[in-house]
This record gives sequence, C-alpha cells and structure tokens, in this order.
Amino acid sequence: MRSFSVILPALLLNACAVIPPPDTTPPQPQGYAVPLGVAVQVGDLSVTPTALVEDSRCPMNARCVWAGRVVVRTRISGAGWADNADLTLGEPYGTHGKVLALVSVRPEKTTQAEMPLRDYRFVYEAR
Repeated sequence: MRSFSVILPALLLNACAVIPPPDTTPPQPQGYAVPLGVAVQVGDLSVTPTALVEDSRCPMNARCVWAGRVVVRTRISGAGWADNADLTLGEPYGTHGKVLALVSVRPEKTTQAEMPLRDYRFVYEAR
C-alpha cells in the first residue's frame, strides 16, 4: 500500500501538463534592416537601397492629414539580370517574375530634427 501512495501523486502530477498558448507573434520580414548602399539577400534576389527619393511620412509626434510615404531607389539583382526601381513603402513591385516590397523604414520620423541619411534602415520582403 505504501508504494501506491508514492506512485499516485507522481501520476497525477504527470497528468497535469501546462500547455502554453500559441505564439501569435507575426513572422519577421525576410532580410535584414540595411542602410543605404548595403545589399541584402531577399529570397533569391540581391536587393540594395541606393537612394532615399522621398520621406514625407507624418512625424510620430505630430498630427497629420496625410500619412505620407517613403520612396527608396533600389537595385534588384537576380540570376542574370539587374533592375533599378523606386519602391514605395508597403507597395509591391514586380519585375522578372518576382514580387518585392519595401516593408519597413526605421527609425520613425520626428519633428525634433532632420534625420541623417546614415540613420535610415530599410527592410525588404519577397512576396
């Protein structure tokens, strides 16, 4: 009877497993946040932001009527081809049967000071 009193609590503890909730964190974009002039591999493409064409985003510490946009001149290279295109944040761009998008621009714009070009970071994603 003594062994049963030892085994029963152990069995009950094993039966009460804690199951964590599912991970709802969105997947990270492909590629890394890169500055101007630095290439990043996005799927089977090599992507390089080469120039900031426009950054008219509403500063994060302001109220705006229009959200604004970011446009980045980007060099896109695939197997045996290369293309230069102005990619707009959040808008897909298709070339040579591939679809690419500029999905993030950091840091956020503020009203305090003009952001130096060296501080910008761009994230691209193949779609």
